Amino acid sequence: MYSSAAKAFDRRAIPAEAVETRWRARDGHAIRRIDWLLPNGATRGSLLFMPGRGDTYEKYLETLDHWHRRGWRVTSSDWRGQAGSGRLGLDAVTGHVDDFSVWVDDFAGFWTQWRESTPAPHVVVGHSMGGHLVLRALAERRIDPVAAVLSAPMLGFHPGFVPCGILHRLARLLARLGDPRRPAWKWSEKPGALPEDRSELLTHDRDRYADELWWREARPELVMGPASWGWVERALASSLLLQQPGMLERIETPVLMLATRRDRLVDFGAIERAARRMPRAQLTRFGEEARHELLREADPVRDRVIAVIDDFLARMAPVVD
Repeated sequence: MYSSAAKAFDRRAIPAEAVETRWRARDGHAIRRIDWLLPNGATRGSLLFMPGRGDTYEKYLETLDHWHRRGWRVTSSDWRGQAGSGRLGLDAVTGHVDDFSVWVDDFAGFWTQWRESTPAPHVVVGHSMGGHLVLRALAERRIDPVAAVLSAPMLGFHPGFVPCGILHRLARLLARLGDPRRPAWKWSEKPGALPEDRSELLTHDRDRYADELWWREARPELVMGPASWGWVERALASSLLLQQPGMLERIETPVLMLATRRDRLVDFGAIERAARRMPRAQLTRFGEEARHELLREADPVRDRVIAVIDDFLARMAPVVD
């Protein structure tokens, strides 16, 4: 079984084996990426990790390096308009996108380039909003991995007792009352500052949470605060699209979903319902021991998460001879 104590890893440094560059989307927008060089010995295949809303790949260096040491040729990328890839809103900290199809198009274009330049088999891992967009790209048949892993995918907002359709109508009204790029909520008087209780939404591991704060200081361009009203409305619209009959049912790719019933950001019920609709999906559930960022949880939870993922990929994405 995987153990995070197996190797000391500096979570506050880019590994020597990794290279940070930029790729150009179809319209020329420059987007950051990070690639681990081919591992020593036999290559296991290629793994692409896509982070969540307001997220950065710096937060997942420890996990990405683990997969590299397992033999994967590992890559991660920003989403356009967040982390170190510019902004699309009114200011430097509000997260905005005109439509989630912009990100799906970027993702599909990057996937094609990446798949053609890396060894098979190809797998994808998405966290939160990244999981939502991976699922949408699968449903729209824009990507073709042999397996997909979704960590706490954003398929609905917490709490989930208000139907998505009602929330969408409300968000659409609020977005139209002003500039849709304006922030949908306020965190603090200081732009981009984090609320004191934010860690209680994400992880029980204080050290891993502190790593994110360190990276925000070291790389101020990573700082992101609230989403825009436009993002909220488009996120709900995209969720409704995935709820349409036949969308998830058409996904033939093996999909592993990992989620916690105690998630206070995304709707656990929506994840359960989505898992039941996909013919080759499996769901690993967690309880009060886990918060939203399963890949950055305390070791007892994170070790289990990594072990479940590694086992799934070993079965669903065997090495190509």
